[in-house]
Amino acid sequence: MIAKLTGRLDSSGAGHAVIDVGGIGYLVEASARTLDALGPVGGDVTVHTEMLVGEDFLRLLGFAKAEERDWFRLLTSVQGVGAKVALAILSALEIGELQRALANGDSAMIARANGVGPKLAQRITHELKDKAGALGGIAGSGPGLSATSGPLGDAIAALTGLGFKPAEASAAVAAANEELGAGASLDALVRIALKKAAK
Repeated sequence: MIAKLTGRLDSSGAGHAVIDVGGIGYLVEASARTLDALGPVGGDVTVHTEMLVGEDFLRLLGFAKAEERDWFRLLTSVQGVGAKVALAILSALEIGELQRALANGDSAMIARANGVGPKLAQRITHELKDKAGALGGIAGSGPGLSATSGPLGDAIAALTGLGFKPAEASAAVAAANEELGAGASLDALVRIALKKAAK
């Protein structure tokens, strides 16, 4: 099982890149966001990988961050979501946007991805709504909001105490934190998060 590749970016195209590791070129399929994150051809790169094995194929998928790979695995756990659809969703939405969409039940946002119709978007939202928080806050968009210390953790605890689900609370506090910036007070975080959650 190949979990990670570190080498030189040999080439990249629509939906894939070739990474030279010690003279061997690995063809890696990837989301548009991962391909953008790799930088220019010839540069040193590291990608986290997922290998898909079938009767007549062997595919290697690459992700700029381990969190993106975790989200890929979560998305493909939904019936009807294959590798192509999961990569399309990860291309269309940042991880923070995806988690907020799931927490808020916003299937329309997920349906923005190529190849994702309204029914499939609703199924993804329904099945992953409660699982989204398990990936540790808003992975990949600033500070991890799974921490239980400090104003962010206190704000999440305050919202869950008011009856919000952990994923909803985490998403709302993340949105408030993005708006207010680092160093925001607990009162301000809770006040803005409640407004975000109410939308």
